[in-house]
Amino acid sequence: QVQLVESGGGLVQPGGSLRLSCAASGSILRINDMGWYRQAPGKQRELVAAITSGGTTNYADSVKGRFTISRDNAKNTVYLQMNSLKPEDTAVYYCNAHIYSTVTRGYWGQGTQVTVSS
Repeated sequence: QVQLVESGGGLVQPGGSLRLSCAASGSILRINDMGWYRQAPGKQRELVAAITSGGTTNYADSVKGRFTISRDNAKNTVYLQMNSLKPEDTAVYYCNAHIYSTVTRGYWGQGTQVTVSS
């Protein structure tokens, strides 16, 4: 079994920062791409940022220059550093990873709430 466990969400004021973490565990042979998605109430889930196993990154236009994705391959963990947060960043943030395991597929975390409000 493979699990993705997220942490680091919470309530923050506009302009503040948060760091999300997502750790993969279980029978993992290799992890390919990892990424963060978010879903706001009444909206579709959207890609926020992604990173390949080699470290190439990709960001949504709305977060470029404010968010940074990184990963620690030795710890099977991906991070999302979020700076200059805006109320429109409020959403449930989900971790996703393509994992080679007994069942090779994309796996999702349970989600962590990020609320940006004064």
